[in-house]
Amino acid sequence: MNRFYQIRMVLVLSLLTWLPDTIAQHQHHNHSVMTAKTGVQRKENQPKEGDFYKLISIGLPTDVILEGGGICTLPNGNMAVSTRRGEIWIVNSPYGLDGEFKPTFKRFARGLHEILGLKFRDGSFYVAQRGELTKITDTNGDGTADSYESITRLPTAGHYHEYSYGPVFDTDGNMVVSLNVAFGDVDWYNAKSFAPWRGWIIKVQPDGKIIPWAAGVRSPCGVGIGPEGKVFYTENQGDWVGSGYLTVVEKGDFVTNPASLNWSDQPESPVKARPSDIRNFEKPMFEVKKEIPSLRLPSVWLPHGVLGVSTSDFLVDSVRGRFGPFDGQYFVGDQGQSKIDRVFLEKVKGVYQGCAFGFREGFASGVLRQTWGKDGSMFVAQTNRGWASSGAAPFALQRVIWAGKTPFEMKEVSAMPDGFEIRFTLPVDSVTASNPDSYSGSSFTYLYHQTYGSPVVRDAKNPVKAVWLSPDKMRVRLVMDSLRQYYIHEIKAEGVLSAEGYQLLHPVGYYTLNEIPDGPKLDLKNATGLVLATKKTVAKPAITSKPNPILKSEKSTGIAAFKVPASLKHVTRMPASWSNGPDKTITLGTTMGMRYDQANLDVRPGQKVRLIFNNYDDMQHNIVIVKPGSTDKVGEAAARLGIAGNKMNYVPETDQVLFYSSIIQPTSNESIYFEVPAFEGDYGFVCTMPGHYMVMRGVIRVRK
Repeated sequence: MNRFYQIRMVLVLSLLTWLPDTIAQHQHHNHSVMTAKTGVQRKENQPKEGDFYKLISIGLPTDVILEGGGICTLPNGNMAVSTRRGEIWIVNSPYGLDGEFKPTFKRFARGLHEILGLKFRDGSFYVAQRGELTKITDTNGDGTADSYESITRLPTAGHYHEYSYGPVFDTDGNMVVSLNVAFGDVDWYNAKSFAPWRGWIIKVQPDGKIIPWAAGVRSPCGVGIGPEGKVFYTENQGDWVGSGYLTVVEKGDFVTNPASLNWSDQPESPVKARPSDIRNFEKPMFEVKKEIPSLRLPSVWLPHGVLGVSTSDFLVDSVRGRFGPFDGQYFVGDQGQSKIDRVFLEKVKGVYQGCAFGFREGFASGVLRQTWGKDGSMFVAQTNRGWASSGAAPFALQRVIWAGKTPFEMKEVSAMPDGFEIRFTLPVDSVTASNPDSYSGSSFTYLYHQTYGSPVVRDAKNPVKAVWLSPDKMRVRLVMDSLRQYYIHEIKAEGVLSAEGYQLLHPVGYYTLNEIPDGPKLDLKNATGLVLATKKTVAKPAITSKPNPILKSEKSTGIAAFKVPASLKHVTRMPASWSNGPDKTITLGTTMGMRYDQANLDVRPGQKVRLIFNNYDDMQHNIVIVKPGSTDKVGEAAARLGIAGNKMNYVPETDQVLFYSSIIQPTSNESIYFEVPAFEGDYGFVCTMPGHYMVMRGVIRVRK
């Protein structure tokens, strides 16, 4: 290459670098922004979940209390819904859109006990009641049940939390049921098993014989049959369970919670673990498995607070493209955050693992059960009585309809020997997708211990070393540094645009890397099309982030400019300067249903206050005192903290936050000390734990 040609190329490259930014600066009238070094335009008005998946509420008669505990589709396409009040309702013609027509409801059965599962098979319904597996039939064809046949008794001790879920039928015609534990007396949030097989997954033969299958479940709301006819189930965070998850479970497995091991020495038990094997380990599960080989590691973790707080049912996409591009993937409900996540599952070295993503938020109540309609739409039965949810309705029946447009998503994330491969739903922009700066990675895990839940522990960065883009622009392979077996890997692709200029609808995935696959690694020196991460890589894509509403100043004066130093926002010991003690002591507690026990508190400007916060609930809570009018803003900012939130007590760094407590465990408390601002007004207090802020809040009235 001669000197003249080199100079000419430098000038051309400089022009190409300068030109798009210059054009973008002169296109203020346009609704898109040119991205650096590419002709693709980043759309300013990015689509939302609802643009692809519509939520249709099915109107309920005023006298129908449809606290959905189970749902299934009948052969004629109608829906059947079982309720927590012990009824089964038939929903006729449920497929209309908003305003078209109303479905009709007919009660099929009543007088049962909290039905948390429903299946229709060979002309009969099968339900798991609290203490019985029951077959229910309409023998005379009048549309009402007249035969209630007890298949088997499900052991109970009469505790309110001894829920029974299911059944589902395995490939041999056995019924699979999962049995919730009870909770104790003083330490009631710690699981107890007062009756045989409580805390177990069992199979029930057609003749009613119970076959114990696996121990260690705590609150196993979802149970089903997955690939190869395997039993899968979903678990909730709690004692011995760091976060919710979806996992395969084999006969003889011990899953997580040791309460059920009271019965592992019974002659019918296939489980080898014993209560004496368990101690408060305070280390990750994969390290404990070295001591307890039968301990089952979760297939896919659902990070707490990020992808939910109360995992419910799961539904495999079996409708062959009528619900979008996710055939064969798992849709996992979350009751507490009123949403549904998506899980891509794969098998590596004989072990199930995979990646979890967000999918659809905004359901009216707590998502509990899902089923497919005859048209490939998803019906979702919801309830929140006693199980608080961000969706404020006490119950709901909604339908999710794919709008026919393909969202730009990470369709699949697969493990590779040196990183991960992302398969997208749409072709990507080659410049942003090939740029290592468009991605980031980290990994973390949870502790296996008796404490309720777990913080994120052993977190570390996994830098992206190189990126390879497939010729069809549908796949990206990320070479990542410091992969860690058994850890959850957070994979962000926030800088990637589609070929049409759209950002990913859900740009973060969480891959549970139980096994690292064998095979060749990418040749970083000779691979064609590989872009290495160096200091000379293209600058980050010009993706303009919207101003954070939490940082906008308020219109009013005085309190808008008022700031509390970080050192005074979380004071848990009475300041030495308070020689006469606090001017006022307030005791605030929690109640079941994600509520504070007081909605209004009264103080005077400048008062020295001690606030005693008692958490009587069975889940973690905090209290955050915020400036007037900023409760929602602070709650939304806390939700965006992701896995970093736990270390920050889910309190965002903003001047809108005045004072706050730590994350308080069940049956624990903390006192905080603060001086009331001098400005009168209605200050909010709110729990910023993920999914709580929409319902768990109150007002501190500051008046002279």
